[in-house]
Amino acid sequence: MIVKFFLLKLLAIFMVFSMNSLNASAMASAEAPSTHKEETYQSQSFTEMVGGFLRSTGVNAFLNPDPDELDSSGHKMSDFHKSWGRLLMIFITFFLFWLAIKKGFEPLLLLPIAFGGLLANIPVAGIAGEHGFLGVIYHMGLSNEMFPILIFMGVGAMTDFGPLLSNPKTALLGGAAQFGIFGTLVGAVALTQMGFVDFTLQQASAISIIGGADGPTSIFIASKLAPELLGAIAVASYSYMAMVPIIQPPIMKALTTDAERKIKMTTLRHVSRLEKLVFPIMVLSLAILVLPEATPLIGAFMFGNFLKESGVVERLNDTLQNSLINTVTIFLGLGVGSKLAADQFLVPETMFIMALGIVAFSVGTASGVLMAKVMNMFPGNKINPLIGSAGVSAVPMAARVSNKVGMEYDRTNMLLMHAMGPNVAGVIGSAVAAGVLISLFVK
Repeated sequence: MIVKFFLLKLLAIFMVFSMNSLNASAMASAEAPSTHKEETYQSQSFTEMVGGFLRSTGVNAFLNPDPDELDSSGHKMSDFHKSWGRLLMIFITFFLFWLAIKKGFEPLLLLPIAFGGLLANIPVAGIAGEHGFLGVIYHMGLSNEMFPILIFMGVGAMTDFGPLLSNPKTALLGGAAQFGIFGTLVGAVALTQMGFVDFTLQQASAISIIGGADGPTSIFIASKLAPELLGAIAVASYSYMAMVPIIQPPIMKALTTDAERKIKMTTLRHVSRLEKLVFPIMVLSLAILVLPEATPLIGAFMFGNFLKESGVVERLNDTLQNSLINTVTIFLGLGVGSKLAADQFLVPETMFIMALGIVAFSVGTASGVLMAKVMNMFPGNKINPLIGSAGVSAVPMAARVSNKVGMEYDRTNMLLMHAMGPNVAGVIGSAVAAGVLISLFVK
């Protein structure tokens, strides 16, 4: 009985399902004309979608620039910056790739900067815009000084003050190299007076710090004195830091003789651990008392070095020297590269900053070399003038260049450790110079 009941129930369900299917077919036949219209409409939408896709491609953006596209300042972008300017900047980034990969010119800096520049010049995507990921990176650590301070911590952890403490007079070379900073400040003001440019004292001060070849310090002072020029100054500073192996050797060779390049230097004395522990605390104390404006950079630098010399926090020291500084370098390079966008880089203002920057860097290099030659006029141990070029703050790039040029004339003349003395003095000197300029010209 139960089985019979279920069979009847299934038969009834089947009949109901069949009736519904027939009704659905009839309704579909009745609405055939409207379905045809819907298919036509869908066909037209698909064509429009394909056209819209083609109009959204980068190729179309290069060939037919959007007349209403805005630049970073909210103004309409010129046709040149939207087309040929972007292509030119892309070729420049390829040149930077070549320098980093083929020539080995500071790939840790050049590759992230160049790749950031490549991404910044891709049209339509807005990667370097305020809400693009490059724009977020820029505001996350460049515009608020965070990345420079973290970089200084890492550099401090990798720095050995032994060469400087064993031969303290090499600090004069680091001080002399800062002449490029103040010399360029005077030059920028003079150009403004002559009407070639229109830089304020604050802007000229921020530009002049490029002469120290110290990217973090340049970013730090620009954020204080001329935030509107921060991108251009950061690009110029890091570009010249990466170009140290190209810019410095011709200047060094032009100002020295063969005999001077072959001068061999010897380590004067052993530096104790206690001296290395006391030195960062002493420098930081002097900065706090005399030049508090420079304390953020000097404090971060000395903090990293103190952790290293303490010998009891190897995990923290390893983090500063490796994972932290590597991570920050990636972000900092991409953030700096975001300012290689055509509408921000290919403008007269940035071109003047680049020109003044190369003058500042060249003068700083020459000043260090000439100071060494002057010091050799007095009795005492002779200094190889090549290490004077390491007075700029590009650590340890400038010291390696001094050693490389010296070994070209005498393969047994190892100058690297001697060059580290003025090199680390230059780091401190550029931070002090930045503090002085901020104290004098802060708004």
